[in-house]
Amino acid sequence: MSSVADVTHHDLGSYAAGVVSNPSRSSGRIAVVFGTRPEAVKLAPLLDRLDDAVIIHSGQHFSPALAAEFSAALGMRAPDLQLTVGGATRTSQVRDLATTLARRFVAEPPRVVVVHGDTNSTLGGALAARIAGLGIVHVEAGLRSDDRAMPEEHNRRIVDHLASLACAPTTIARDHLLAEGIPDDRIVVTGNTVVDALQRLRPDPATTARVLGRYGVTADAYVLATFHRPENVDDPPRFTALLDVLDHLGLPVLLPLHPRTARLDAVAPRGAVRVLEPLPHEEFLALFGACAICVSDSGGVQEEASVLRRPVVVARRSTERPEVIDTFAHLAPDPEAIGAIARRLLGDVAGEHARIAGLDSPYGVGDAAARIADAIDARFPRTE
Repeated sequence: MSSVADVTHHDLGSYAAGVVSNPSRSSGRIAVVFGTRPEAVKLAPLLDRLDDAVIIHSGQHFSPALAAEFSAALGMRAPDLQLTVGGATRTSQVRDLATTLARRFVAEPPRVVVVHGDTNSTLGGALAARIAGLGIVHVEAGLRSDDRAMPEEHNRRIVDHLASLACAPTTIARDHLLAEGIPDDRIVVTGNTVVDALQRLRPDPATTARVLGRYGVTADAYVLATFHRPENVDDPPRFTALLDVLDHLGLPVLLPLHPRTARLDAVAPRGAVRVLEPLPHEEFLALFGACAICVSDSGGVQEEASVLRRPVVVARRSTERPEVIDTFAHLAPDPEAIGAIARRLLGDVAGEHARIAGLDSPYGVGDAAARIADAIDARFPRTE
């Protein structure tokens, strides 16, 4: 396993000035950089389409259990390069990835670098590609919350403007890019690979029944909750208020911990709230697909709700996924609003489930990976 700790750090601006890319030395392969489980889930269908991919995992989220899950649940082979930036500060993660990967890309240039979404790994990988003079494909481009307090908002905006090809999941995302002056010929609307992924990963009824039995809950009669955003978990009074709201919804609440949330002293079993260790993705999907409602600050959960057809109370002040608001998802900026919306939805769970069962996902029909792969080959054709 390579470690970025062994890399001598340089000022990236000075380093970029000294780099001369040599496209004629390209390996002809596609470098795919990611670092978190949500990225892995969404990139797995695309990797199935890229027979020449070099898989680079940053280690932003990494554990032996997670690596095993990539292999077993997602069918993803082991990374060609495994780095170890997990646990470092945001600045260190981006700096170390950009420096380490730029050196690799100069020494062994791929024909293009693919990054996904809005993580520190996304930004580090994109900066490395730009330093090395390579093209960048940004999957899930054009999302905007207009909340400059979110690190993810900075990451996604920078990468969108660096990208040679911006794969927007919806026309709303495309419009955001156009409004910022990104040329139309650099944008393609593809749908979101979350649909492709869930069509493959969604548990069957027997698996769902086993998972519900394991956690002692009944379909449509419990609440699933997840929190990890700084606006919630870095504000102890707000987070305590969130837990109090969940405790008074009148149903059992399952709260699987995100690694960021697990460090909080405020997280402890209370009344109806049952705190769980981080779950394998298949178990999470089983619980999500059978819950009465979900309360979450996750962007990916908002997308998954449109495929699993379960209502989500979005515990955030803003969202970069307006396509699902007031259909599958309901924005709730404070604990009082979270409680009010959750109680309204729980007042007629069967009716709410029936209402959204007839809605189409705004993220496509499951062909996003094929569209992205075709767009990559068209923009960055193989040279051999």
